[in-house]
Amino acid sequence: MTASGNIRAGIGGWTFKPWDESFYPDDLTKKRQLEYASRQLKTIEVNGTYYGSQKPATFAKWREETPDGFIFSMKASRYCTNRKVLADAGESIEKFMAQGLTELGDRLGPILWQFMGTKSFDPDDFEAFLKLLPQKQDGISLRHVVEPRHDSFLTPDFIKMIAKHGVSTVIADHDDYPMFPDITADFVYARLQRGSDETKTCYPPKEIDMWAERFKTYSKGGVPDDLDLIAPDREVAEKPRDIFAFFISGGKVNAPTGARRLQTAVDG
Repeated sequence: MTASGNIRAGIGGWTFKPWDESFYPDDLTKKRQLEYASRQLKTIEVNGTYYGSQKPATFAKWREETPDGFIFSMKASRYCTNRKVLADAGESIEKFMAQGLTELGDRLGPILWQFMGTKSFDPDDFEAFLKLLPQKQDGISLRHVVEPRHDSFLTPDFIKMIAKHGVSTVIADHDDYPMFPDITADFVYARLQRGSDETKTCYPPKEIDMWAERFKTYSKGGVPDDLDLIAPDREVAEKPRDIFAFFISGGKVNAPTGARRLQTAVDG
């Protein structure tokens, strides 16, 4: 994948009972929900791969059911990240990568490595983990994004480390988890988690417009001036970057509406 400045808004998964009424047409069968969702949205973050493996045929089926240009983000297995010593994750990472992800072909997007909120920053161990992340799998170039959830990662040393490895970090709009708005790779990955089921667009329209402007700035190679960088003194090349923005968790009932509203805002 090469950075082109595309902005993709999406959701987590495509199976959620309330969406049967709030998102999917009444006459749509569950077997066609991915087909429908992938034509309403430009990206989906798959959470199921965090809990267990899938078969190669499943990934191939997902590819066939989605249109050209659609991108899946894959959450990596918890067995890779929920461990005391990350440097020992090599075997688990290899197993995760070998389950058939590349059957997605050009639908395969960023791989999200999410860490528990109790996992603190150990520079040596974390860099050892980064060195285990493959650059390619079956000839397909890979993009990696990490999501630390402990405040000890809020240091320029962490930002410089992942930038050295070309890994992105999550811009988490969350009440408890830290946000990392620094550019460290050729793409930007955001998880918007402060939505509400009482808000028809998940996020209030004004907040969606605010995030839309931020993503437009990122996509052109800039950095929004209303987000506080962890390492503000770093020099970052100004070039187009792909953006992946997901409405996750909070306000899940209306997450698809929020994603479509955001996509309209960035495309307009």
